[in-house]
Amino acid sequence: MEKSNQPILKHFPDFLDYCEIEKGLSEKTQENYSRYLNKFKEWLKMTHRDDLRPHELTPEHIWDYRLFLARFKDPKTNKTLSKITQNYYLIALRSLLTYFADKDIISLPADKIQLPKDARKEKTVKFLTLEQIEKLLLAPNIETKEGLRDRAILEILFSTGLRISELVALNIDQFKGIEAKSDLELGIIGKGKHPRTVYFSERALNWLKKYLKTRSGPNKALFISYRNKYGSESRLTARSIERIVKKYALLANIPFFATPHTLRHSMATDLLNQGVDIRIIQEFLGHRNISTTQIYTHVTNKRLGDIHRQFHSGKKLKN
Repeated sequence: MEKSNQPILKHFPDFLDYCEIEKGLSEKTQENYSRYLNKFKEWLKMTHRDDLRPHELTPEHIWDYRLFLARFKDPKTNKTLSKITQNYYLIALRSLLTYFADKDIISLPADKIQLPKDARKEKTVKFLTLEQIEKLLLAPNIETKEGLRDRAILEILFSTGLRISELVALNIDQFKGIEAKSDLELGIIGKGKHPRTVYFSERALNWLKKYLKTRSGPNKALFISYRNKYGSESRLTARSIERIVKKYALLANIPFFATPHTLRHSMATDLLNQGVDIRIIQEFLGHRNISTTQIYTHVTNKRLGDIHRQFHSGKKLKN
């Protein structure tokens, strides 16, 4: 182990390269780490610690930074950061300390940054009922090319549970020969560059077939934008997909703001309500850790209570 002569700030670019090359983290995760570390950079500059080197970082510094996060107010909303958001900033910093250890750079051990155990309790999963899903799926005007494309997007998101980045990355050549198929198993490279299989229902596949009949031209992307400022077709971006889902959620009068991830949550929730084992759902979603999938189990809590009251209330026993 050696001391680094460079300030912590100077190590950020190498850390992000490490996340990409050695850890295989997705581009989105790298972007998030960069954004979260910028908050630490902001704190270092604000406290005149720009030149703080890795081996000079102390638990007291970490405590001061945590106080800064707890008291920070978003200038746009004037609201403080939630406990979960504070955790994201701390997780990024902890990953930086892990990087120092891997590179034999003397610094504070990563386990010196402890996360509140109850922070995840703030996280709630928003999902749509099957009735709301049906309204959403029926919202696009399928008489137009854009509407047919959007219907296929919504159907696929709900059928497969794909992440938005995974959907955006799909190419037409992955769907050669689907005309005669009634369903489809497709291998993809998911988050963290981990392979997994996603499953297209007959319904989702039928809408994809209808959409593909409208496609022509050399663009290899599965889902494209028909209009851009250059007048040519281009691959839909994640932001575009988010706008599409929001548009139809409003048209369908969905009572809360829906996102592509809401459809992923809805798919998982539907499977759970049908009695599918949580570890199978973990496989469908591509979660590395079962604890990530377990955020959905809250959905069944009320259902289990209703079943218990109906079938095991004790009313049939004699007093």
